[in-house]
Amino acid sequence: MSTEKEPKNTVDPTLYLNEPVDEEVGVTKRGDALRKDLKSRHMQMIAIGGSIGAGLFIGSGSALANGGPASLVICYLIVGLMLLFTMQALAEMAVLYPVNGAFFTYVVRFVDPSWGFAVGLDYALSWLTVLPFELTAASLTIGFWRKDLSVAIWISVFLVLLIIIQFFGVRGYGEVEFILSIIKICACIGFILFGIIYNCGGVGDQGYIGARYWYDPGAFNHGFNGFAGVFSVAAFSFSGTELSGLAAAESANPRKAIPKATKQVFWRILFFYVINLLILGLILPYDDKRLAEGSTANTKYSPFVMAIQDAGVQVLPHIFNAVITISVISVANSCTYGSTRTLQAMAERGMWPSIFAYVDKKGRPLWCVVLQLAFGFLAYIGVAGNQGTIFNWLLSLSGLSSFFVWGSICLAHLRFRAGWKHQGYGLQQLPYQAPAGVIGSVIGLMLNCLAIIATFYTALYPSPDASPDPEVFFQVFLAAPVSIAFYLFWKIYSRDGRFFVRVHEMDLKSGLRALLPEDEPVPEKTWKGLPMRIVRSVF
Repeated sequence: MSTEKEPKNTVDPTLYLNEPVDEEVGVTKRGDALRKDLKSRHMQMIAIGGSIGAGLFIGSGSALANGGPASLVICYLIVGLMLLFTMQALAEMAVLYPVNGAFFTYVVRFVDPSWGFAVGLDYALSWLTVLPFELTAASLTIGFWRKDLSVAIWISVFLVLLIIIQFFGVRGYGEVEFILSIIKICACIGFILFGIIYNCGGVGDQGYIGARYWYDPGAFNHGFNGFAGVFSVAAFSFSGTELSGLAAAESANPRKAIPKATKQVFWRILFFYVINLLILGLILPYDDKRLAEGSTANTKYSPFVMAIQDAGVQVLPHIFNAVITISVISVANSCTYGSTRTLQAMAERGMWPSIFAYVDKKGRPLWCVVLQLAFGFLAYIGVAGNQGTIFNWLLSLSGLSSFFVWGSICLAHLRFRAGWKHQGYGLQQLPYQAPAGVIGSVIGLMLNCLAIIATFYTALYPSPDASPDPEVFFQVFLAAPVSIAFYLFWKIYSRDGRFFVRVHEMDLKSGLRALLPEDEPVPEKTWKGLPMRIVRSVF
């Protein structure tokens, strides 16, 4: 009898796959499969410009007024760093498992099905409720030129436009995002150049501005309350970045497209957000009365348009307002993608009515699309003049969804790595590794928790002299108790007593695309002692 011990980390040969294996048990397919029509250029533009919209061009005005220019830049940097680690973790799992539902599926497999249900439903609800807001915001931008026309006219026009896009399936979504993202990127670059010229006195009658407004009225406003309040605005601005991971299931080549798209996150955070907002804070003081009077649904008070108007440029405000209109439409287009794919994946698992699992011959989750567009008709409520209160409560359902999703992605990555190691597989079998590894996910999870705590504090004390107000609190923090209710409901309904999915029970094979046997590992190169995989992930 042989006494030789079997090696502990025996590699399963079935991991070397070129195509995904059959879907896991409990997933029910209805109709056709989602089409893999998204090219690499689509994925990159979805990652770069997919979330550049009202949150940046309009919502940054309230953040500047509440926190000051320094809080604006610092908070967006913190949220951006958190998102960089989150996207790297998501990319590692999405390249290995380009399955429908992406992070919802990962949370169900690697963390807990009940928490996956809560995160998935909250995420879908966030896009469902954001759509009428975006349609109204896009319609109100037309008031910059034609105040005599009813908002309902433009809501109808934009709603019909979204319906037309749906006829072309995921390819239509990708092409629209590709074109609109290029326009938004050009606008961001143009504003940076304009802001530098304006700050140096090259245009307008302000003369050289420099850092004048950072000293008077100052770099910070409302102390810690103002600083903490910028977090929620920053999260809203960055929401949608995770769509590039969600689109993995419909990507023609996720192994190449997703890592390329993930590498763009660093530049988008630094260039299109931080530098734009830094320049905005240099040329516009936070105590400008128009910022206090403005609302997140009216581009008349967009800080970007205000800064351009102050410079006395005649045509540029019209051009930039048109860009804001396009940006808001782009986010509305993303709404129809984010919610439909998540709800369809939930329906496949029996966590949503089975009718929503149906996919037609064009690769569209048809009834999910119908549901999302039906929510778009809520935009007509704003015509009655009550949009402020109604939309505040609608958006309160999605206020924390980004933090929940991003934190859950980091947690799922940590659990996945633990299960991957426990079941005997090596990191060399991963087609793409998150450059920061599990450390990045730990940092990302901690920053998400800190952001939620800061948002909780802001909900209790929106200003230094304010006392807790139940209505204000729940408008900001309603998503938390709602998500907990979803979690408890599914935990009781499914009668699942586990707190976590155990590492030896994790499904690591369904939908897998691991490295091929001929993909021999290449010795890792370094640059000044730094691994090249980390350098390339940034540059």
